[in-house]
Amino acid sequence: MKCVLRYIAILFLIFYNLLAKAQLYNPSDKKATAETKALFYSMQRLVGAGVMFGHHDDTAYGVGWRFEPGRSDVKSVTGSYPAVYGWDLARVEYDSINDINGIPFRLQKQLVQEAYDRGGINTYCWHMDNPVNGKTAWDTTQRTVKDLIPGGAYHDAYVTWLDKAAAHIADLKGSGGEAIPILFRPFHELTGSWFWWGKNTCTPDEFKTLWRFTIDYLRKNKKLHNLLIVYSTADFDSEEQFMERYPGDHYADFIGFDNYCTNSVSDYQSNMEKRLAILDVIAAKHHKLTCLPETGYVQIPMADWWTKILLPTLSNHKVSYAMAWRNGNSSHYFTPYPGQVSADDFIKFYNSPRIIFQNRITPLSVYSKPNSSK
Repeated sequence: MKCVLRYIAILFLIFYNLLAKAQLYNPSDKKATAETKALFYSMQRLVGAGVMFGHHDDTAYGVGWRFEPGRSDVKSVTGSYPAVYGWDLARVEYDSINDINGIPFRLQKQLVQEAYDRGGINTYCWHMDNPVNGKTAWDTTQRTVKDLIPGGAYHDAYVTWLDKAAAHIADLKGSGGEAIPILFRPFHELTGSWFWWGKNTCTPDEFKTLWRFTIDYLRKNKKLHNLLIVYSTADFDSEEQFMERYPGDHYADFIGFDNYCTNSVSDYQSNMEKRLAILDVIAAKHHKLTCLPETGYVQIPMADWWTKILLPTLSNHKVSYAMAWRNGNSSHYFTPYPGQVSADDFIKFYNSPRIIFQNRITPLSVYSKPNSSK
């Protein structure tokens, strides 16, 4: 009975939201594919009905296992996959067999297709190595961005890497041969100082030039029209700070930020409230969707963190999706596995009508096509 009431509640919210929000905005890519448009419209309609929950590398590995078909720590605890699946393009620039976390790209492609077949949503970040010196994404020893924009000394090398990423994305196809829509999140945490594209290594104009070139190249030169673009920062304290490096409304569909719970749970919650409130204002002005592309509490030591901290914070704002980071090993994980101290609370979080997992998104056919019920 409780399950039936939960579904009635979420359906009511969806239909209420459909009536209340007649105006839908188009993707920033005017040539977006039919499935990509349908997804963007669906995600707009769901704002206010519930926050879609995601997990990075969810079906590839978890605590104590790797590459087991159908497995997921999220599913093992709740009975459902997440609604959003995060992946990484890193190492595609080298024609590597595996991505940065050791997932074979062939398997990653299969898992993306399976998520899409279920009606789930796939998003990619890219911890791209530094094209200037071949060091990691965390190399900040040079002012790399100025060398990658048109006219820069390593512009051609950067374009070669874009070509390889584009080929990988273009190969992500549904069963009908259609391009699978992807929420593409380049240069994430751009207001931080730890990546080669961070605020300490380039001016706002240099960064915006790189962003615009990248998106234009993928759209115009590589004909990728299945990308919804996610602009995702790190810390900010005002609208002005958030918008300082924003590339423009033609180059973003989602706006968000990465925010982890570390030493102080109260600081995490207050920062989230402040920043999500700022995003609510910006999103309304620019007709974008807000998101929390990376979040979590490593090892989740607080038994009721999901319902006491994360759930009320998300519920106070118009967040489209929130994604927990990966379950890399027994000391580095961000969603519970069976028996973990917060597992029971995670089930309560899952059961909230304010949160949407795969089981609730599949019947909605967000791509305007039938989905598998797997």
